[in-house]
Amino acid sequence: MNTQVLWYSARAAGIVAWALATASVVWGLALSTRAAGRTARPAWLFDLHRFLGGIALTFTGIHVASVLLDSYVHFGLVNILVPFTGTWHPLAVAWGIVAFYALLAVELTSLARPRIPKILWRRVHFASFALFAAGTIHALSAGTDAHSTAFTFAALGACGLVGALTALRVATAIETRRRRAVPPAPPASAVTRAA
Repeated sequence: MNTQVLWYSARAAGIVAWALATASVVWGLALSTRAAGRTARPAWLFDLHRFLGGIALTFTGIHVASVLLDSYVHFGLVNILVPFTGTWHPLAVAWGIVAFYALLAVELTSLARPRIPKILWRRVHFASFALFAAGTIHALSAGTDAHSTAFTFAALGACGLVGALTALRVATAIETRRRRAVPPAPPASAVTRAA
């Protein structure tokens, strides 16, 4: 196969995988913070979140396969599975490997969600933040398109959006815990009768 075709395939699949994983993280945060409103949400909204993560894993597989088949850098199976074993930008590639493992863990536990404890699923799902961070660092440090103004702005915008939604998610969780910890005040009529 033509080396240039594999190079374009690796680049395109990597960018699409990053964009889909980012969209899944953003969508998941939007659902968990109820940023889109407090009304009941149809099941397809959750299905879209799961679909985005699953298709991100598919494009990650295409990205990795293209890198393996490309003869320009000479990556072996060990180099794409074990961080710091390659000679080409080992730190940048390590971020991609970490992102891959985080994505794999999140997707596998999401598929097994009905059969695993909810607390385990939730804790593994928090790896989505590591996935987003590691994937973004990988894209900006190893990717050929990292020097592209459009991609840089897209990455900065995604970081801002994920940061804002994460802050909203944390604030929502704190408020929920605070409400649960404070006992409800007695109704005004009960206070009046007691006096």
